[in-house]
Amino acid sequence: MNLRNQWPVLSVTAGLAVGLLTGCGSQSGGSGGTGSSIVMGMSDDVLATDPASGYDPGSWLLFNNVFQSLLSFPKGGTEPEPEAAKECSFTDTTTTVYSCTLQSGLKFSNGDALTAEDVKFSFDRMLKINDDAGPAIMFPMLDKVETPDAETVVFKLKYADATFPSKIASGAGSIVDHKQYAENGLRTDNKAVGSGPYKLDSFSKDKAVFSVNNSYRGTAQVKNSGVTLKFFHGDRTALKKALENNEIDIAYRGLAADDIADIENETSTGTGVNVVEGTSAEVQHLVFNMNDPVAGKLSVRKAIAYLLDRQALVDEVYQDTATPLYSIIPAGIVGHNTAFFDTYGASPSPSEAEAALRADGITDKVKLTLWSTPSRYGPSTDEEFRTIAKQLNASGLFDATVKSVAFDQYEKDIANGKYGVYVKGWVPDYPDPDNFTAPFFGEGNVLGNNYSNSTITGQLIPETAAESNRGSTEADYGKLQDIVADELPLIPLWQAKQYAVIRDNVYGLEYCLDASTVFRFWEISKD
Repeated sequence: MNLRNQWPVLSVTAGLAVGLLTGCGSQSGGSGGTGSSIVMGMSDDVLATDPASGYDPGSWLLFNNVFQSLLSFPKGGTEPEPEAAKECSFTDTTTTVYSCTLQSGLKFSNGDALTAEDVKFSFDRMLKINDDAGPAIMFPMLDKVETPDAETVVFKLKYADATFPSKIASGAGSIVDHKQYAENGLRTDNKAVGSGPYKLDSFSKDKAVFSVNNSYRGTAQVKNSGVTLKFFHGDRTALKKALENNEIDIAYRGLAADDIADIENETSTGTGVNVVEGTSAEVQHLVFNMNDPVAGKLSVRKAIAYLLDRQALVDEVYQDTATPLYSIIPAGIVGHNTAFFDTYGASPSPSEAEAALRADGITDKVKLTLWSTPSRYGPSTDEEFRTIAKQLNASGLFDATVKSVAFDQYEKDIANGKYGVYVKGWVPDYPDPDNFTAPFFGEGNVLGNNYSNSTITGQLIPETAAESNRGSTEADYGKLQDIVADELPLIPLWQAKQYAVIRDNVYGLEYCLDASTVFRFWEISKD
């Protein structure tokens, strides 16, 4: 995202054919909304209520429930389908013109009609504001948006991008009311006006309250009468206690691995809570500043790659809530390979690590600081990095230490090149290999590590982006992953599983924890 990344929470990519209609979805009037209300606790914060700014998991959770996009990901699916649109398609053979026809009768929660003007305004506004913490970074290909009539939107792209439908189906495609949002600035009143299944009634530091939007017309069938979202600001102990004390119905994102393991072990004793496991393509990487005097040396990076024991890491720190990751594209995503496993092996090899260092003339222990920020990447990140440092030091080749800083300072220091080795995580915007490669290795990449490879930026990224048959991109994505394994601008660490912990009278969470990363409030019900 900038990294829309957090902590542990396998997907199949959307197959998009040129000229193929994205489909015609059945619409409803937002039926439901008569069930019990739901109280959910979350360790993540919601950093924005304005879709031109938010680019984090908490904010996108709000956007996906309060705003509509032209397309959306159906539960359990990874190919976008119509939502505010009646149909969408590429109208040329070069995948550079994408046209959508809106459903009739769409309204915002305040009663204003939703027309093509609002769609154009939403994209133009996002790109014009270009907020550092916003999703405009996802649309470098977008040249202009045209509105031939009140129900038609035409996107003209600067270059071919077959993943464009998936991008506008994400939270980045949220449609706002042009009468309620300033063209040149972000909304600052913590309010939101959308046309999604829910209305945002109130938003404060500690909670957000949502009620059912009776003006909604779309595919969601609402199964509750509203949702209250409580924020625990990274306090996993308080989150777990609130669940055990029946103060919340659901705990989502932020429980530590040992908490989840404890709850799973206690389930058989009738505690009244259950763990729901879903699929996820969330990943975490160890990133190297290529300009750093120590980490910038390929020999040092190779030595680390040879010494890293991912399986021990996930066993000791994440207790089966994550799996070892051996490439930049996670398992379950088209194009995934095991480049790091093939190159460096799964088990530590001190002899190979030593050989890499000695070949570069390095005979002393390598002094290294690993930088962590648990407030952003999860409560176990510090422990994870201490475990990595321990693995490196056990070889006798490194003198590695760990330092942990607040996220705001962390991001500033990365931008200023102060860190040699640091953590970055990624929650995908859409389930396609493009989202695990272009943001990391394209121009202006979000890692901030001074890495560039002309084959990746000049050939592999643009060619894979232009290919409408996503399955045919496997060979090129394989080349890209192999280059990264050889040059080591980062080392992939793990791929997360996705969890929620619920009271035993709560249902529907399996429809909220899939590879699309869309948490669907409307699917949740309670006895």
